[in-house]
Parts: sequence; structure tokens; C-alpha cells
Amino acid sequence: MGIVMLNTSTTFRPYWRQALSIVGLIILGLSMPTPAPAQPVVLENFDKGAQDRWEYIADTVMGGVSEGRVQFVTIDDQAVLKLSGNVSTQNNGGFIQARLPLQGALPASAQGIWLKVRGNNQPYFVHLRTSGTLLPWQYYQAKFEVSDTWQVVRLPWSAFEPSEGFSSVLLRETPLATKVKSIAIVAFGRDHQADVEVAEIGYE
Repeated sequence: MGIVMLNTSTTFRPYWRQALSIVGLIILGLSMPTPAPAQPVVLENFDKGAQDRWEYIADTVMGGVSEGRVQFVTIDDQAVLKLSGNVSTQNNGGFIQARLPLQGALPASAQGIWLKVRGNNQPYFVHLRTSGTLLPWQYYQAKFEVSDTWQVVRLPWSAFEPSEGFSSVLLRETPLATKVKSIAIVAFGRDHQADVEVAEIGYE
């Protein structure tokens, strides 16, 4: 019987090289720094001049009867925006809001909006308008809840939905950071007394 001798130095060398390559890639991956999480950026802390940057809008512009106001007050040495009033759905109305037009685009790396808020244990909304929301009734909306203690609410872009109606088919499913043109704090959609305070708002 003939004996066939394997040249192990030739046959197994490719496998050893492959194994060493895999080990090297694993070590390289472990040694690479982990990307740092996005740091919150403050867009507004309601310091001096905030009343000139924000605008109050209510459903009265379209025939509604909601009544409200925006105040800029200092509470416990903290400047805050206070949105309050009576929201009524009569006459096809149903909202009051404080809106901040942005002076420049948000960076493409922005993952969403955050805000430090408290209020009267009611749900409220953040509305975004973008370069794609051309009609007055188009916007992106995300809901958040408040309590009587300060809390930070984080709203990723996936939390925002296009406004309802036929025109919503013309909008993207979620907004693009670089297209956001304004941010609004909104009491919306039902008959209720609104009272919400915002200490900071930004993106991350």
C-alpha cells in the first residue's frame, strides 16, 4: 500500500493565515475607540431677547376661538417660556403654540429634539416645519407628557409624524434635520386648559 505524505507546511498555511487575519481584525476592532454619543446642543435657554425670537400663534388665524399667551418669566433663577391658555376645538380650531423660527439649518448628524419641561400633567406636542411643509396646515408632530417636576424629554426624528390630511402624502415619513425651519411648543387637538413651561430646548 502506498503512503501519501501531506506537505503540512504548504497545505495548512492558507488556513493559518486566514485565522491570523481574523484574530488581527478582532484585536483591531477592540482597540478602536467607540464613537462618543451625540452631545446635547442648546438652541434656546430663554435668556435676554427670547421674546423677540419666539412668536405666538393660535387657531384664531383660521377662525378658531382658543385663547392663550406666551410669557417669558424667571422661576428659581431659571428663565423659562410659559405657554398657557384655553384650547377650544370650536369653529374647527384647537391649538395655541409658541414657535421658534430657526436662523440656520440643523446639522445632518442631529438625531432629534430634546427639551426640559414641566406642566400641568397634560400631553403636549412639538411641531416641526421644514422646507417641505409648504402649506400652512403641514407640519411634523411628536407628543410628550409633562408633570409638575422638571424633566428632559427626548424626541428622535422617528417620533415625528406628518400632519394628517390629503397633503400629508406629499411629506416624508420623518423629517430631515437639515430641512427643519422652525420648532414649536403646542397645546393641541382637544378642549383643555394649557399650562406648560420650557426651560431649554435643543438637539442631539
